[in-house]
Amino acid sequence: MNTHTRLAYTVSSVLAAIAGVTLLASMAAAANTSAATKEIDTAHAHAAMAQTANSLDEAHAHLHHVINCLVGPNGAGYDASAENPCKGQGNGAIPDSANASALHGKLESALADAQAGLKSNDLGSVHQDAAKAAAALGATPAQKPKGAYTW
Repeated sequence: MNTHTRLAYTVSSVLAAIAGVTLLASMAAAANTSAATKEIDTAHAHAAMAQTANSLDEAHAHLHHVINCLVGPNGAGYDASAENPCKGQGNGAIPDSANASALHGKLESALADAQAGLKSNDLGSVHQDAAKAAAALGATPAQKPKGAYTW
């Protein structure tokens, strides 16, 4: 094998390795986005349930679910004593969307609203905070129907 052939073989091997790594990274990102979408959908549903809850305890329980879905089992604010309706869906919508900065910001906003609702002992205020969380979660790309256009 001459030097030119060896160099061409080495370059093609390096390019194939780079392509493989890029493909794996893309697949991992897609998997995380898919997990985040499921977690966002679930968190959104629980924010809506908190918004219409008939009691403070019920509203707080659903806000715990929102927080657990957003931060995941290893995240700050995760409450292991509260149900985690997102168990098995991913690592939390916020960690699973770490590479999507616009989405990440909306999720952080929803988290802050859910946490504010947990601190309140006034059902009306809790409903308002839950509505803000639901609105933030509903404004994410995960909530837009397929084929929806934004102009």
